[in-house]
Amino acid sequence: MFGMFDGIQRRVVSLWFPRLASDRVLRQRHIDGPFALTLKQKNANRIYCLNAAATQQGLHQGMPYADARAFCPSLQSQVAQPEQDQRLLQTLRRWATRYCPWVGFEGQDGLVMDVTGSAHLFGGEAAMLADMRMRLIRTGISTQIGLADTRGAAWALAHYGEGVAPSGGALAALTSLPVAALRIDDSISVALQRLGLRSIGDLAGAARAPLTRRFGPGLLLRLDQALGTQPEEISPYADPPHYAVRMTLPEPIGLLSDVMAGAERLLVQLCAKLKTQEVGARNLCITLRRVDQGHQQVELRLASPLRDPQRILPLFERGLSEVDAGFGIDQLRLEATQVEALPVQQISHVSGGEKGKLDDLISRLGTRIGLENIQRFLPADSHIPERSFIVAPVAYSDPADSWVSTHPRPITLFPPEPIAGTGTRPPTRFRWRRMSLTTGRTTGPERIAPEWWLQDDNWHSGLRDYWRVETREGRRLWLFYTPQNPGWFVQGEFA
Repeated sequence: MFGMFDGIQRRVVSLWFPRLASDRVLRQRHIDGPFALTLKQKNANRIYCLNAAATQQGLHQGMPYADARAFCPSLQSQVAQPEQDQRLLQTLRRWATRYCPWVGFEGQDGLVMDVTGSAHLFGGEAAMLADMRMRLIRTGISTQIGLADTRGAAWALAHYGEGVAPSGGALAALTSLPVAALRIDDSISVALQRLGLRSIGDLAGAARAPLTRRFGPGLLLRLDQALGTQPEEISPYADPPHYAVRMTLPEPIGLLSDVMAGAERLLVQLCAKLKTQEVGARNLCITLRRVDQGHQQVELRLASPLRDPQRILPLFERGLSEVDAGFGIDQLRLEATQVEALPVQQISHVSGGEKGKLDDLISRLGTRIGLENIQRFLPADSHIPERSFIVAPVAYSDPADSWVSTHPRPITLFPPEPIAGTGTRPPTRFRWRRMSLTTGRTTGPERIAPEWWLQDDNWHSGLRDYWRVETREGRRLWLFYTPQNPGWFVQGEFA
């Protein structure tokens, strides 16, 4: 029979936090009087959540903030942060696992718990619910609780009745509740009330066929789920995988070779976990506990995600060699503090290990000077020479496949240096950096216009006509001419 598990009737608790967002803020900063959180919705600043004092003033969720201030001039407000509210809900979910292992989310402001067989651990259902309520009140979280045989009935009681439905008595407990307690759309709820079906009892006693033809099967499915004639699962929210392994030693160790051997065993176990989840470690931390209860940590930051213990182990050697073992180390703990996706890739006979060797070298250098200090040049989307590249850390950027440029650029760029010259073509002879140079071959011009949407004092003169000039003395320079303010400048040198 549905609802039975090994002879035990299923029991479900629904926790609804009607003021989750405002309670989160008021726990940190107490405010007397009406208080509301606002959020911009549909090009209007509206009430997102409010405390009990604001509700007593006639304010409600979704109300325009300007109207709320007109009704309640003493209203204090703050901008809502939904992401912080979800973090709090995550914390509440972890807290609720003290009552049962099956805890899931119920929308954006509630939890659902399958407490079948666990209520007796807290002295019965009434004592368990009282303990929940007391602990939540102490933390400043307002809640409404419902307990029934089904998820739908528990949700209805939490939102509209706040009570306990006895085992097998879902219909009796829900009869007087409005049809909106069945988790149906507002439009369907309004339509049912127009037909005279205002309560769940009225709906349960009505003919099913006309209701199905008019509202579809979803309405009666919600009714059957609440009454327990149709199943509805409760899926617990799985905790994110924890990438950490630990080893307790029967005898303390102190030699580097022994510590490296222990680290190797931990790496094999950890990399197996990483491979199962198809991720690779970017940051690793090994904690060594000494017999005097002191702790030392060695962190390793990798240039690319890895899960190969044979490649990671040598990178730990330098850090572990500096550890003070004291009277001995009796426990090692290894944790991947940051991971990235590393899906399985098809290997072939043409794939080599050059990329892996370079990443290992960068990781070794990074342990000494910092990964952020090992940098590479990357192309940037700009035709301005000074802005055609960026400098980024090698460990946190991918190399560009190619530098696409229709015109060659000099290897060396420097601030424009003026030279003597007249006319729109490069001068035949000129002096640059105390050298007398003679123009041999020229290529150009390449006209580059300034990016008007950016402020740059170096381009205040406007257009530039760039020329590649090969001198008879062997210098290959990059010159430009400014038509608006006639003048010649050298800005780069080719190899």
